[in-house]
Amino acid sequence: MTALVLKPAQTALTAAAALAAAATAVVSAFAIDGGSRTLAVLPLALVAGVLVAVLALTRFAAYVLLMLAVRSCLDLFKLSGPTAGTGADGGAARALDPSTLAGVLFLLAAGLWLAAQARAGRRVGTSPLGVALVLVAATGAVSTLGSARPGSSALEVLRILTVVAMFLVLEQLLPRRGMVRRVLLAVYLSLAFALAYTVLMSLLGAPPSEVKGSFTRISGPFSQSTTFGRYLMFMVIFGCAIHRFLGRRARLGLGVLLALSFGFLALTNTRSAILGAAIGLVVVAVLHRSARLAVALCLAAVAAVAVAPGVADRFAQLGDAREVGGDPTGNTLAWRTAYWSEVVTLANRNPVTGIGPNMTQRETDEAKKPHNDFLRAYVETGVLGLLAYLGMVLLCLHTAALALRRAPPGTLDRGIAVGFAGCAVAFVAVSAASNVISNVVTLWYFAAFAAMAGLVAARPLPEEH
Repeated sequence: MTALVLKPAQTALTAAAALAAAATAVVSAFAIDGGSRTLAVLPLALVAGVLVAVLALTRFAAYVLLMLAVRSCLDLFKLSGPTAGTGADGGAARALDPSTLAGVLFLLAAGLWLAAQARAGRRVGTSPLGVALVLVAATGAVSTLGSARPGSSALEVLRILTVVAMFLVLEQLLPRRGMVRRVLLAVYLSLAFALAYTVLMSLLGAPPSEVKGSFTRISGPFSQSTTFGRYLMFMVIFGCAIHRFLGRRARLGLGVLLALSFGFLALTNTRSAILGAAIGLVVVAVLHRSARLAVALCLAAVAAVAVAPGVADRFAQLGDAREVGGDPTGNTLAWRTAYWSEVVTLANRNPVTGIGPNMTQRETDEAKKPHNDFLRAYVETGVLGLLAYLGMVLLCLHTAALALRRAPPGTLDRGIAVGFAGCAVAFVAVSAASNVISNVVTLWYFAAFAAMAGLVAARPLPEEH
């Protein structure tokens, strides 16, 4: 009976999507001829949104997997620039980006699906980590009320909410049979798409990159090299942890992706991501008791310096007292410590709820983000936001530790637990000197790894069987 009720609705939605696609193709063709990127991309994005909405309403699990698989490449269609949101528009330029539209659609679809699950009496409860994530978003929403630019702050909260929604949804979906492997496939398909685009453009003589100071840095399908670097950081750490527990063909495919990822991670010249990956991989090597991985890590470091000598130059700048500054080629570590002392005073205006999400760069002469997520949580969302953020970080580490206790040796569960432990430690380390919380696209995948680790952590201890 349910199928008979749903079928007409599905048919109508599909027909509407087809008509919209036909009309949009004509509009986009004229827009491209006219040289307007916005008029060309927006209609296509709207049609894609309609088609994806059909999938979300009819096959929600498949829709979530699709979002994980393609999210890494949505920035290719970005209409705003890489520094959107830092100017006088208050972030309004981001509102029409396909990634923002996809995020809004995902929030709506996830909310409706979770409400339907609750109404049907299915499992909708969340873990302590899920509660902490909700509190991080909630304190951001409260801080928005006192923001000088509520629109910009609200957009930042919306972006963080998509990460929270991804975690909550995956908590419900992952217990389904075979879902963990499907999520892993979707996540590493996203990596395959990102690397394929980067390799193809490089072979065509136009590698996706950005010039910062005296360095040319690979940015992949993202608008900034730092985002690409942190995305690769998480993928490399988790991939190395689960590699040994996969089937032969899957190990071969993942091995190719990891080898390319190591190379492009070095070429992003993102010091925080390279150091974070090294820290996370050391954790993986220790937990797996793998001398082979430790040796491979040392060889990779030597190869990175040989293939990309700019990496060594970047790290050498950290000890150069003559080049202190926030510029891409300066001693940014020394600059950070000086900038933090300036930024922390902004919280004096409202220490309880902060000055509002995404507002730091609009309140300082440097016009930069804090480059420290702990400091940013305090300044922008106050003491309440800092407590929520610290709770989230501690619960990430607790989830990793619990998953390690409960994962049987020699199983994929063990690889997931080790992988998330490495990612969680890297996340904490990099957050202390970078704007990780701003890279929402990378946090989608971190949330996926966290949800998988949470599933392992929720299982009974071996002795309780």
